Amino acid sequence: AQTKVLHFVNNVHVIKDNMFELPPLFKLIQEESSTDWKEMYKVFNMGHRMELYVPEEIAADIISISESFNVDAKIIGRVEKSNSKKLTINSSKGNFVYVW
Repeated sequence: AQTKVLHFVNNVHVIKDNMFELPPLFKLIQEESSTDWKEMYKVFNMGHRMELYVPEEIAADIISISESFNVDAKIIGRVEKSNSKKLTINSSKGNFVYVW
């Protein structure tokens, strides 16, 4: 689930604003279940396999390694200091904020 990161951080705001395109499977699940998109991002990974939280200066090397194995990779967001645990997802399906 996209919100799982909140179990492993403190005092940061995770902002995901450059996510991968949503696979058709999740559109089908949403349509058939009538689940709202905020809940979909809370429950499902929405097609994202793995996220690494690393300093930006090494991200290009990690992306290059991933792509050498024919696995798409990119920077999907950033982390900022905060007084609480917070996640913001800006996606084609809306903008959603989760606070723990």
